[in-house]
Amino acid sequence: MRDAEGRALTAAQEKKSAETHAKEAEADAAEFRDEVRHLVSARLPALALNLISSHHPVPGLLHEDLAGSDDALLLDSVLEHVSVSLLKERRRVDAAARAALRGTNQDAQALSYRLQTEIDELQHEFSAPQSLTTRLLKADHLNEQLLRLLQKSAVAYGAWPGHVRKDTYVTEIIGGASSRLRGFERIQITSRLRSSDIGVVGRAAEPIAMACAELMANALEHSRDDLMVEVSVLQTGNGNVCITFDDSGTGMTAEATIRGTRLLSGNQQEVMLTELGDPPSQGFAAVGRLVADYGFAVSVNHQSAYGGVRAVLSIPPNLLTSMNEEAKPPSAMAPLPASPPQVRKRTVPAPPADSAPSRSSAAAAAAPELPQRNRRSAAIPATEDAAPRYRPQDPLRAQDTWNDFQEGLASGRATTDSEETP
Repeated sequence: MRDAEGRALTAAQEKKSAETHAKEAEADAAEFRDEVRHLVSARLPALALNLISSHHPVPGLLHEDLAGSDDALLLDSVLEHVSVSLLKERRRVDAAARAALRGTNQDAQALSYRLQTEIDELQHEFSAPQSLTTRLLKADHLNEQLLRLLQKSAVAYGAWPGHVRKDTYVTEIIGGASSRLRGFERIQITSRLRSSDIGVVGRAAEPIAMACAELMANALEHSRDDLMVEVSVLQTGNGNVCITFDDSGTGMTAEATIRGTRLLSGNQQEVMLTELGDPPSQGFAAVGRLVADYGFAVSVNHQSAYGGVRAVLSIPPNLLTSMNEEAKPPSAMAPLPASPPQVRKRTVPAPPADSAPSRSSAAAAAAPELPQRNRRSAAIPATEDAAPRYRPQDPLRAQDTWNDFQEGLASGRATTDSEETP
């Protein structure tokens, strides 16, 4: 009897245990189904956004008690595999898009160079009317702006600058870069170089000119139309030539500074199109590729004296060269090097001739001759803190020079140009 009761009790306990295990298994299965639904509806879409920008967080597990379990590890492995697949596919699509844009920009850039050659030849036609020459100069400037945009896009997508120069003066590079911009008259260039023969080697001349143009364009864009952008060039004690660009804008946020520093470091991998915004901001990306390829440095994590941004472009000594000013004189439009500081001489008045010798001097005359320290000359130079004088670029003077040139052309063609002869 007792054995039958014991077996019945055992059977009841086993049944109850089986039901409990079944309920637990059903609960676990329900939690796993919830986690799978949460993975598909929330975590995977958030992962896709996180791969574009880290500001989009990826949610964790819906049930925290599953952390560390086999189910949680399985779901995390799904996220990892999807992440790898998405990145691989994004890079493939982005590479194809960059290749298409690179090819298109390079073709348009080549056509713009041909157009520039034709415009240059027309500008040298002295028989053209003055009004046509003026229009050609405007067309040339517009083509320069178009070339800068095409060149920036091509380099940002992996192309080379598309133009080769000879060794060029540093000041000419800066002046030529400013001529590519709309609003170039707002750029004030000051040279603090002690020597005017400092140049950049040919292989780096155009990349540095392009980087200067982009930094000046950024400064012009973020400054009011009635404010100047100050550009200064100097040579540091370690041999580098540093070009500073100071604007009067509102500055950069901490996030923008971090992003700009990353793009300009030259250490980043291929920049994806989706990382450049809409519309894409290609300037820093293009300059960063040039920094990586040619070895100069650019930083934007400084504040200008006017509350804006100070960008600094540093050219190392291996990219610098000494130019022969007699064989190739610098451009007349380039700013002159800084003059050395003015030193004034101060003279010490001599003692009166009729003054009587003192007792000490008489005693010294009677004593044996001893070695004496030679005194310096009475004229003692006294260095004063005199700021060097510079000759900044004068737009009015340049305008007068071009006006004189145009008047000379007009008077020379007066006898040959039928359109201007009465």
